[in-house]
Amino acid sequence: MSLDSKIPKGPISDKWTDYKNHINLVNPANKRNIDVIIVGTGLAGGSAAATLAELGYNVKAFCFQDSPRRAHSIAAQGGINAAKNYQGDGDSTFRLFYDTVKGGDYRAREANVHRLAEVSANIIDQCVAQGVPLAREYGGLLDNRSFGGTLVSRTFYAKGQTGQQLLLGAYSAMNRQIGRGKIKMYNRHEMLELVVVDGKARGIIARNLITGEIERHSAHAVVIASGGYGNVFFLSTNAMGSNATAAWKIHKKGAYFANPCYTQIHPTCIPVSGDHQSKLTLMSESLRNDGRIWVPKNLEDAKAIREGSKKPTDLSEEQRDYYLERRYPSFGNLVPRDVASRAAKERCDAGYGVNKTGEAVYLDFAAAIQRYGKEQAYIKGVEDADEALIIKLGTEVVANKYGNLFQMYEKIVDENPYVTPMMIYPAVHYTMGGTWVDYNLMTTIPGCFSIGESNFSDHGANRLGASALMQGLADGYFVLPYTIGDYLAPDIKMGPISTDLPEFVEAEKHVRTQLEKFINNNGKHSVDHFHKKLGKIMWDKVGMARNAQGLTEAMHEIAALREEFYRDVKVPGTMEGFNQELEKAMRVADFLELGELFAKDALHRNESCGGHFREEYQSADGEAQRDDENFAYVAAWEYTGKPSEAILHKEDLVFENIKLVTRSYK
Repeated sequence: MSLDSKIPKGPISDKWTDYKNHINLVNPANKRNIDVIIVGTGLAGGSAAATLAELGYNVKAFCFQDSPRRAHSIAAQGGINAAKNYQGDGDSTFRLFYDTVKGGDYRAREANVHRLAEVSANIIDQCVAQGVPLAREYGGLLDNRSFGGTLVSRTFYAKGQTGQQLLLGAYSAMNRQIGRGKIKMYNRHEMLELVVVDGKARGIIARNLITGEIERHSAHAVVIASGGYGNVFFLSTNAMGSNATAAWKIHKKGAYFANPCYTQIHPTCIPVSGDHQSKLTLMSESLRNDGRIWVPKNLEDAKAIREGSKKPTDLSEEQRDYYLERRYPSFGNLVPRDVASRAAKERCDAGYGVNKTGEAVYLDFAAAIQRYGKEQAYIKGVEDADEALIIKLGTEVVANKYGNLFQMYEKIVDENPYVTPMMIYPAVHYTMGGTWVDYNLMTTIPGCFSIGESNFSDHGANRLGASALMQGLADGYFVLPYTIGDYLAPDIKMGPISTDLPEFVEAEKHVRTQLEKFINNNGKHSVDHFHKKLGKIMWDKVGMARNAQGLTEAMHEIAALREEFYRDVKVPGTMEGFNQELEKAMRVADFLELGELFAKDALHRNESCGGHFREEYQSADGEAQRDDENFAYVAAWEYTGKPSEAILHKEDLVFENIKLVTRSYK
């Protein structure tokens, strides 16, 4: 199958407007006869469900949590980007477009990114109208702060809980439609199979996670909004339940999977403390606005800190290496995430790490506290303020901006970050890869759409901070409601789709067989035993730095682990009723296939770009070295039965509005 991205003709600034002016529409009276299934109710799925229901479609929304409010979107902390230029600092739609393409190391589709930048301003208006409590300046205007990879302040925020507040806005819009009967909400349900009838997506098979019942659900279109696959690494900042099952099931039914090796390692996370951990905790990128990242200049000091004979506060300014400010003076601590993560790894690999494992750097707020304290003393008319007052006033300002994040850090680490610098280290956070979609957000299966983090479309090889929330809400509120109507227009006379069709019967049978196999397997090891093993292979050989030998080994090791998993996994309990081990077994089975394709994709891409860093392809000073001549394309993989035998399809990336240059933040 050839990949047709369906990008409209014409100047990039006109594509989206012209497209909307000429697509097919569905009459309001006909929308009430069309059913749409949405799998996942985070920001992308929740906003899509609310908007489609508001338009008149009959929506069935599914989430495995006990409420849409539990979606992992609530964990997003720092903010959401929009090209409003409220600060008057030179921002514009084009600059947001440019920053996003450059931040993704020139591996994103221009047309999709420009559309994202165009609708970003609408998102803020929508959320303010919903009552989302975005931060405001003293005079009442919406406030902004900076995030990595930009030279402007375009990030809107709600303290350190932006994702939660935005999700509550989408959830309230959903609740209105649930109350009207336009959304039928299926909490505690997990999609386990896509049903394809006559080549089109026409429904899903879902399992009720409380009763264990296997259910058939039909619709005229299916939308996957189930998030990313970061938990293939076992340890990540994702929620424990976050999984790739919905996306992987549609992949096995014919949806191509694009760029799986593009995975983001976030630089500001609480470091791993031992083998006992089951997840990692994000410290928002917004902290890099005021925090300065450093390690000791001298190896002896780093060793003394690791051994506990010195404290970080014992080191003078001259004894500290603010390595991001040193290496990247233009952007300093606000370089993109992939750059900051690799820089931290380089320092720690060189022996300058500061925790017991040697895998941590400092994020220090002492300078910000001093700066804010002096400013507040001046505002209050206090001349010759002493050190204690300056620290007190500065701490209050920092607490107002980041208080909940500091509180979370102190509860986990048991250290006061106002006094002792935070320790941070990179961790798996987001996946830029996902199901391939065209300009309409439709996969290679007609009628099956993919939105938000579950698709590949907007971020290239590295996502800029505060752009995940932007993409999720752009897709759900402002893009999918247009594009799905164009697809559904011919189906207005089709009527309800029966779940008694042979395709539904066969799909349900396939799901039951899978579940029964796990329940009846007489193995010895838990699901987590295999998930942890997979995570170690992924982190060691497919993590922040990769090479051909390690990737080849990873593919063989994952394939062998998958065989061992099916032979030796033990799933207690029954299929009937609540069984979390059975849920995990189905998810880890998919991770064990996805992980191998992930490694295969990374092995085939003989270049370094964004979050994909091949040790063989780097500049003399350790920066990622792209190969635009041979790899300026989207790698879309077709499932053929085994991940190792997946077929590669290429969508060439055309850059007509941005010049391809070596990415620099110096």
